[in-house]
Amino acid sequence: MVTVTTCSNGVRIVSEQMQHVRSLSVGIWVNAGSRYELPEENGITHFIEHMLFKGTKTRSAKEIAEEFDRIGGEINAFTSKENTCYFAKVLDHHAELAVTILADMFFNSTFKQEDIERERQVVLEEIYMSEDAPDDDVHEKLWAVMYPNDALGRPILGTAETLATFDSAMLRHYMAKHYSPKNVVISVAGNITDSLLETIEELFGQFTASPEAVEPVLTYPAFNAGEVVKIRDTEQAHLAISFPAINVKDSYMYSFIALNNIIGGNMSSRLFQEVREERGLAYSIYSYQSCYSDVGAFTIYGSTSKQQLDQMQHTIDATLLDVVAGGVTEIELENAKEQLKGSFVLGLEGTEEHMNRNGINELVHQHHRSVDEVLALIDAISMESINDLITDLLLKEPAIAIIGPEK
Repeated sequence: MVTVTTCSNGVRIVSEQMQHVRSLSVGIWVNAGSRYELPEENGITHFIEHMLFKGTKTRSAKEIAEEFDRIGGEINAFTSKENTCYFAKVLDHHAELAVTILADMFFNSTFKQEDIERERQVVLEEIYMSEDAPDDDVHEKLWAVMYPNDALGRPILGTAETLATFDSAMLRHYMAKHYSPKNVVISVAGNITDSLLETIEELFGQFTASPEAVEPVLTYPAFNAGEVVKIRDTEQAHLAISFPAINVKDSYMYSFIALNNIIGGNMSSRLFQEVREERGLAYSIYSYQSCYSDVGAFTIYGSTSKQQLDQMQHTIDATLLDVVAGGVTEIELENAKEQLKGSFVLGLEGTEEHMNRNGINELVHQHHRSVDEVLALIDAISMESINDLITDLLLKEPAIAIIGPEK
């Protein structure tokens, strides 16, 4: 059972007791992502995520790593377009130590200039690595086409130009704006003790919002249909196609996931069968959904030799037109439902998965459905809702990005 406790300062603690396990996962979720950055701040959310591992007033970066290695634990973090998460997984009897270290990083990171300079180079290498991987880069180019005038279209990693401007004052100013108590959720799942919950409340229930704190503002950006081609000396051509879609709170959300699975979300999907199995045009072909608080996208990706790019794109178009013209079959829908239920339940086998689910549910939805409630929603997916989505999604003009050796 999921329990939510709100501290006097507004920080929410989400806990799920799992007495049958000997591990525990804890995450600090912050409602701060790259979409809330100003243009000159692009990449700063992700850079702060890196810098919180670089040392505090009492622990060096090496000591943070050594403490987790010593107890056989794991510590990591990630930044998305809408939130940031710092998390750890440890044996249950090391839980209070893990929470104490995370809190030390969260509140007491020093942001020394020499550490900033060193980590600036590390993130710059991360940017170059992403640009060197065309299967990653094509998606960045796609989002830039979709939302050319909005932060959603800018890369989470930032750019070399914006990265060069970051200093301690900028990092602290951004944290003062976005790392406020009401924007923070502590999610913990596993073999939880009352003492641990008291420690979390003691550590995170005391800090106050800065006068600079702001509420996250959604922009509801308009989708832009267009095309970009980047010429690169690659062996393959990489194609990404995206249609505007629903937001994460839409009542059709589970229908959208099911439709994605039918079109290109797994090995039995239409795209995988047509493009790879029937025609041998690509090794990698798939689709996925991206859903944010105000907008969403349905994206298809495939890579093939430059000689077969036109044929692969034609096959993708023909597959989508077939879905528009004839819809999906009852068997496809039932299979998609069962696949969704299986992946959902099997994905909750560990404490980290429960921590992630509860953290994002509290941060985004402020609501926690039981497993049975989710399974019932999946069972309720109807052919009518699937047909509505097909009409709503696939009849619109898409955005397209291509990276390849020649136009």
